[in-house]
Amino acid sequence: MSRLLHRTLFADPPIAVSGSGIHVRTADGHEVIDGSGGAAVACLGHGNARVNAAIAAQLGKVAYVHTALFSNAAAEELADLLVGHAPGGLTHAYFVSSGSEGTEAALKLARQYFLEAGQPQRTRFIARRGSYHGNTLGALAAGGNMMRRAPYAPLLSDAFSHVSPAFAYRFQRDDETEAQYTQRLGDELEAEFQRLGPQNVIAFIAEPVVGATTGCVAAPAGYFRRVREICDRHGALLILDEVMCGMGRTGTQHAWEQEGITPDVQVIAKGLGGGYQPIGGILIGGRIIEAFRAGSGSFMHGHTYQAHPVACAAALAVQQVIRDDKLIDNVRAMGEVLAAGLTERLGNHRHVGDIRGRGLFWAIELVRDRATKAVFDPALKVNDRVKQQAYDRGLAIYPMGGTIDGKQGDHVIVAPPYIATAADIDAIVARLGDAVDAAVAGV
Repeated sequence: MSRLLHRTLFADPPIAVSGSGIHVRTADGHEVIDGSGGAAVACLGHGNARVNAAIAAQLGKVAYVHTALFSNAAAEELADLLVGHAPGGLTHAYFVSSGSEGTEAALKLARQYFLEAGQPQRTRFIARRGSYHGNTLGALAAGGNMMRRAPYAPLLSDAFSHVSPAFAYRFQRDDETEAQYTQRLGDELEAEFQRLGPQNVIAFIAEPVVGATTGCVAAPAGYFRRVREICDRHGALLILDEVMCGMGRTGTQHAWEQEGITPDVQVIAKGLGGGYQPIGGILIGGRIIEAFRAGSGSFMHGHTYQAHPVACAAALAVQQVIRDDKLIDNVRAMGEVLAAGLTERLGNHRHVGDIRGRGLFWAIELVRDRATKAVFDPALKVNDRVKQQAYDRGLAIYPMGGTIDGKQGDHVIVAPPYIATAADIDAIVARLGDAVDAAVAGV
């Protein structure tokens, strides 16, 4: 019996003993393609020699210093690589140990910004249902993953309210065009600003491509341009959570590049360090920094392990490999192969309602009936069945239930490492297709 508190107490997971490239091997000799990079984390796959060497080199210099006393070269270089060219007006970085910590930092930074700017009445955030921003209490309150929120609802702040998700497959009406759907969503956001009092809103927070909760859902055309306009008109900030969809995952360095807008604060993690070390962070707009510089000069927030030298050295190496090997180009090219393969294998499957995604970030939504979009009984846990069938066939994927409302709906995510080849993608699609067939047989 394991002494670890695993995600379930009903069965111990297999022990991973080695990883190489896109493959992971377990103690019992089973080899699987890491078809989702864990939770869209392992962007370089496993065992990258250059990253491993960077970690070892940093350990040989200094493993840890506290940021109240010291900075470190790895953190400085990583920040310069990410925002030295001020992408979209983002000029500074703040590194923590996870995406959840990144969201917490973004929320607190946004609140303090308005204190520095002399607007202390701004105390409210607007987010979306069907979102996910992390598992710490502030991040969980911001998120709209009803399944994960439910046990902790009495502990969550009421500073957050939620508007509808931008999820066309489920919520665009049959009598609406895409432009009309975008207009309706924008009107709802505007109405929520008015309900709260525009002068009271700190920020709107959203994922450019929603990750785990609804499965690789991109917003309709023009949505984020309308969101940006509303925030600007009311003096609120725009926080974009790119923990899962950013750092090259959707085919551009930042997912917001495909939306024609820029955020005031961006949350990053997963693909930042590729799983080689725990790291996340926020990228911060220059006007926020200037307000702090003109005011208190200090962010009233901190973590023991922020800007950790080894974590930053790992992330720096990961980002250098992505840049030097032109892996975002490969994400775009292999993303087209993955999209075509999923469409060919599952596009007409009676139990696949939607295939969606960008770059190497794709999901299939599983349905009882494709024509009506009717869902499976949640008790069947069809997404988990697909996960197990895929694992048996040598493929690891990322499953999730509650796609629609936290209770109804099933999807699975495939998010291969950026180093994947066309042959790798073909193998992923073939194994996933067979897993779906087996999982829904007789259900």
